[in-house]
Amino acid sequence: MSSSIVPASTGPHKTHCPYCALQCGMELTPVEGTASSTPAPGGREPLPVTVNPRDFPTNAGRLCQKGWTAAAVLDVPDRITTPLVRGADGELAPATWDEALELITARVRAIQAEHGPEGVAIFGGGGLTNEKAYALGKFARTVLRTPNIDYNGRFCMSSAAAAGNRAFGVDRGLPFPLTDLGGAEAILLLGSNPAETMPPFVQHLAGARGAAGLVIVDPRRSATARLTEDGQGVHVQPVPGTDLVVLLALLHVVIAEKLVDTAYLTERTAGYDDVVRSVSAWWPERAETVCGVPAEDLRRLARRLAAASPARGGRGAYVLTGRGVEQSAQGTATVTAAINLSLALGLVGREGSGYGCLTGQGNGQGGREHGQKSDQLPGYRKIDDPAARAHVASVWGVDPDTIPGPGKPAVALLNSLATPGGPQALFVHGSNVLVSAPNADRVRERLEALDLLVVCDFVPSETARIADVVLPVTQWAEEEGTMTSLEGRVIRRRQAVDAPGQARSELWLLAELARRLGSGVHFGTDPADVFDELARASAGGPADYSGLSHARLDAHEDGGGSGLYWPCPAPADAPADASGDGHAGSPARGEHPGTPRMFLDTFGTPDGRARMVPVDHGGPADDVRGDAPTYLVTGRVLQHYQSGAQTRRVPDLDRLVPEPYVELHPQLGLRVGVADGDRVRLTSTRGMVEAVARWTDAVRPEVVFMPFHWGGLGGVNRITSDAVDPISSMPEFKVCAVQVSPAGPATASTQDDHDTQEVPV
Repeated sequence: MSSSIVPASTGPHKTHCPYCALQCGMELTPVEGTASSTPAPGGREPLPVTVNPRDFPTNAGRLCQKGWTAAAVLDVPDRITTPLVRGADGELAPATWDEALELITARVRAIQAEHGPEGVAIFGGGGLTNEKAYALGKFARTVLRTPNIDYNGRFCMSSAAAAGNRAFGVDRGLPFPLTDLGGAEAILLLGSNPAETMPPFVQHLAGARGAAGLVIVDPRRSATARLTEDGQGVHVQPVPGTDLVVLLALLHVVIAEKLVDTAYLTERTAGYDDVVRSVSAWWPERAETVCGVPAEDLRRLARRLAAASPARGGRGAYVLTGRGVEQSAQGTATVTAAINLSLALGLVGREGSGYGCLTGQGNGQGGREHGQKSDQLPGYRKIDDPAARAHVASVWGVDPDTIPGPGKPAVALLNSLATPGGPQALFVHGSNVLVSAPNADRVRERLEALDLLVVCDFVPSETARIADVVLPVTQWAEEEGTMTSLEGRVIRRRQAVDAPGQARSELWLLAELARRLGSGVHFGTDPADVFDELARASAGGPADYSGLSHARLDAHEDGGGSGLYWPCPAPADAPADASGDGHAGSPARGEHPGTPRMFLDTFGTPDGRARMVPVDHGGPADDVRGDAPTYLVTGRVLQHYQSGAQTRRVPDLDRLVPEPYVELHPQLGLRVGVADGDRVRLTSTRGMVEAVARWTDAVRPEVVFMPFHWGGLGGVNRITSDAVDPISSMPEFKVCAVQVSPAGPATASTQDDHDTQEVPV
């Protein structure tokens, strides 16, 4: 609470928004004492810092509603400020750090004595700083010696990462600066709604809109789809789960009408002939019968995209994908089809054109590069690569043979909890799996069956409320560190205020647990020192940070720069032809300037060529049928973020969207007997949810949409599918089959007790 928050130092402090991967630049100015000259909105107590946007490249002086109100999360009334331990009465009660850590240490030792190292697991988060993500992976593999670590980034970018690694030999969400989009003549955007999820992004679409070249593929007429109105582009509204068919048909047209960049394909790619054969069956008329997009529309879109390509004298074109097409049992195949289309048009590795993926979480890019994924080591190295293991082991000071092999990806890990041979204890950092995981009721059963559940958080999320131990940790404005934006831009997060009460950084926590568990491995607690170690561990890997440090990033920004892009190797490995980012703060002699644009000369594959891989459409794992004839799609709203644990506590945001809802077409409402404003029930094979119905023609008549920011009776991920992509292990959040029916009025008895119980703070 505000009386316990004090400024860390006078400001303003240059830092970044705590929410999405756009990482908008902002300045925080601490308020002296507990009062400010301007009360918080609504007459509440003043906030501990004031927020102002900065002229940073991604946001250009703009912030969305979430960014403007970010300071409110620092001062929520139920902020966790002391460790909490569940007592014999079943209630969480305050405890000292020593009591909480001694309990954790004793239980971990007992569980591992009975079940082995694999008896303990870790589930991390894409919002953790690079330093904390690195330390968490190191802790799992050197102290716990468990392979069982994964993170909620598996729910975010794993399909795009798998497809990117397969095609390009390296995965970076946007392999070019976001500002490059502004000069494009055409942009094809599939499965993303940035007008609501990252509003400052929209300004970068202006060039394509002005050229009537913005193409949005979405089964809803979302806020982003509405940007195409008034002749500024095209909205393509396919049947849910058929985006892959749209892409296959577009490539079919490009090939059939000889719109490909033949010279580029010959010089820079492999596998084109196999892809030609694979798309030959997807002529537009056949595609129309599956995806619902008229054949002539598909032809016009393919021609428009090709006309903007460099090979045909256009000003440039981009293909961008997001969660709507990636969170699918064929997500890797869909992204692969988007990459194939981009390569056929000669877009990738050329300035002013390209393929990219819009990362969702604040550090979704950096969080997966340094050890939170079940199969990776720092630097985006594969954990089963002997050379990678030897290098990282030398930095950690351990025997390579003691580093475990690959563990279970997120869904498999959560489903294995408290099963014979599975983990009996789980540490959760930066994630709210009871709201964010698919088939969430099953996840609850697994968590409640554990011998030990430890949750590190700063607010009592739904997951924290069922934990055995809750540990209070610092949040964005209370800590130093680095984040990596959706462009691969490494930026500094800076502390503006001290954390309240007994909240501690996870760096301190992991070091203390390592000591108590008897590990001889060193764990630093200073973020700058931890980053230096991370940089050494990443050296030579695809995501090479070895030429970076807090000091260099600070000096770069003080010189007018705005972060540095990986790969950025240490001087001894710096290539002579690396191109800079055009910002002030030029590197000192011998320092690598960073890599804002990848693939200009070569790809990260052994022969330097991009791989084109044939794929085909199989449809959703949980498709519509007689007893579930309606598609459910899920997504976000402007005012809330991810599981809503933060934004639902901000009064100005919660007031605007205080509860979940279901969008359905009036035709569907009339057919099932659900009027606008009624309560509606959605039922899948995994359970049911209820919420208020909103009639709209923005969705197809056979589709309902529900945002996923809530738990309890309105927690839509209770009914989403946990079928996974066979390559990326991404769950199929974005499409499943449901029955739609009227629901009675909500009553107290229908609420989820675990999600509403009070937690002492």
